[in-house]
Amino acid sequence: MAMLVLLLAVIIGGLLFFAVLYNRLVSLKQQFTNAWAQIEVQLKRRYDLIPNLVEVAKGYMAHEKQTLENVIKARTQATQAVSIKDKAQAENLITSSLRSLFAVAENYPNLKADQTMLKLQEELTTTENRISFARQYYNDQVMLYNTAVKSIPTNFVAQLANFKETESFEIEDVAQRQAPSVKF
Repeated sequence: MAMLVLLLAVIIGGLLFFAVLYNRLVSLKQQFTNAWAQIEVQLKRRYDLIPNLVEVAKGYMAHEKQTLENVIKARTQATQAVSIKDKAQAENLITSSLRSLFAVAENYPNLKADQTMLKLQEELTTTENRISFARQYYNDQVMLYNTAVKSIPTNFVAQLANFKETESFEIEDVAQRQAPSVKF
């Protein structure tokens, strides 16, 4: 009888231990999922600013059609990206095309002085900072989750419950890790 009680206590203790570890993994996964949603919010804000920026610049930069088209093309690609890796690559393209736009815009003094353009630049700079913070927070949450998935004893629960490691949101090109310079 004592052996049965001991066996039952071990089984219940094991199940409780499993449940605690499982719930920890669920919580960590929810945190990085929420962090990704915050990145999406900031990226959406950025995507919404880009057409306005291009529209204002279009009036001044009639001879720079290719630069403006590249910005819109990069925005379209970014809005259609699904995976984290595709999204990071698309963000690299947006950053690059915005840098080109701002470099070309330096040649247009009236554009540099346009109040709408200045306001859009300020909003874009603020958004870039928010995106940077959201990426950092997301990557921190992914690191915590991935560490739990790999660490003993939670790795046993992760394997049983099919929790897999996830990707960080990284920018591959070192030059593009900086927010685009917005100087007018």
